[in-house]
Amino acid sequence: MQGKLWSIQPQFWSMHFEPYFIPMYKIVLEQLKLKEDTMLLDAGCGSGLFSSMAIEAGADVLGVDAAPGLLELARQRNPLNNFMEEDLEALPFADNSFHVVTGFNSFQYAGNFTNALLEAKRVLKKGGRLVIGIWDKPETSDATQVLKAIGSLLPPPPPGAPGPFALSENGVIEGICNSIGLDIQFKTTAVCPFLYQNLQDAVKSFMGTGPAAAALNHNRASVVQDTVAGALKPFRLTDDLYFLQNQFLVFIAVKK
Repeated sequence: MQGKLWSIQPQFWSMHFEPYFIPMYKIVLEQLKLKEDTMLLDAGCGSGLFSSMAIEAGADVLGVDAAPGLLELARQRNPLNNFMEEDLEALPFADNSFHVVTGFNSFQYAGNFTNALLEAKRVLKKGGRLVIGIWDKPETSDATQVLKAIGSLLPPPPPGAPGPFALSENGVIEGICNSIGLDIQFKTTAVCPFLYQNLQDAVKSFMGTGPAAAALNHNRASVVQDTVAGALKPFRLTDDLYFLQNQFLVFIAVKK
């Protein structure tokens, strides 16, 4: 289901949203210190921007994602590397295959977050590192106001379903990792400002997300676009610039 949603407007995500994650990607690369013999699995690789940066850093990178539209862009960016359409809860790799597994805004979209982490742990070598990058608490990011507006166009979630930021609460990621034999050795926040040169680009940015694609299943495109534009109004600066301050949580855990 997520693969279909994130394939609706993959070029919008690639051009207008994912580049703002670069500060987070750079923090991770500084910590990983990748080498030529590093086998890295980019789990939920999206349009392949982090994969490209890891390749440039020297790693041997393989990417997987559930969205064929995003994978096509990742292949165009990195034609010499392999990008596969796979489920994060059923990775087609042998145990102990990778030195590093990265998951930027991806594991939370699996059917079961813990199962996705267990699968990532399985394919990691002993002492290998697992990277988890997720949104911080909603009050730390302006973009959550736009995502909340998009969410208002969707049917209500089932009773008892966890909220989209449930994993961002204090101690949640640490508790899950500890329970499955992953030792968190690094945690930080990454500030990722979003700056748009005009409203059109800002709207495209959010129209490239899975929630906006889901909203299109229940509303006319013009309704979704107008809702996004309305939610962006508080973040307009002088002229037609739009600025949103956002924050992400970054964890690096080691397989015991």
